[in-house]
Amino acid sequence: MTAYRKPDLRKLRAECARFNAKCPVGGAVICDMDGGERRETVTVSEAQVLSGHTAVVWMAGISGCYLLSRVTPISPGAADTDGGVA
Repeated sequence: MTAYRKPDLRKLRAECARFNAKCPVGGAVICDMDGGERRETVTVSEAQVLSGHTAVVWMAGISGCYLLSRVTPISPGAADTDGGVA
């Protein structure tokens, strides 16, 4: 059995800062949902450390928050190639 290792708060905060620099509130993202679906949406919060242990962000139309590792910022215009929303 492995010993519990406390999350490194500095690393988590740095991860959030990098995400926020790439994707401000209202920025377009693709979220890898629990069931394998990939959903395009926008952020409704800055990325933040949840309860001192996990880097997350909240998004429009999605209940709860998701790990930053499952959310990919979209460059402006990158996903909108046919004039519609995916």
